[in-house]
Amino acid sequence: MKVLIIMGSESDKPVMQESQHYLQYFSIESEMVVASAHRNPDKVRDLCINAEQNGFGVVIAAAGMAAALPGVVSAYTSLPVLGVPLDGGLPGGIDALYSIVQMPAGLPVGTLAVGKAGARNAAILAARIFALSDKAVAARVAAFKQNGYRI
Repeated sequence: MKVLIIMGSESDKPVMQESQHYLQYFSIESEMVVASAHRNPDKVRDLCINAEQNGFGVVIAAAGMAAALPGVVSAYTSLPVLGVPLDGGLPGGIDALYSIVQMPAGLPVGTLAVGKAGARNAAILAARIFALSDKAVAARVAAFKQNGYRI
């Protein structure tokens, strides 16, 4: 299983590379793609509709401001969607946080903290999800805990 990381803008990469870094620690393959729910809706749809058949087991979706991306991703896939709100609009990314956490019933998005802490935790949560069915990942998650949650 792999993790698909979708972000709304190229400028989000420095934050979302934290997810990739942590996923590498857990030996989980990932692919990072820039696709905006507003600017590239067809690309987002195609990524999500084909995610499972392309070997992805979790999608991490990161966006700032209106932050529609995680909700749109959830609308197009049945995979777990982890939303990372990013700073860029209102101070502290509060607008993105509220946009991601307030999903309608039936369109769940696991919402993490704003910024780098959220990007890291999204990767760790993805690892915990994969650990349910992969003993090697479970062992790396256990080692991560033993190491004081540091890589």
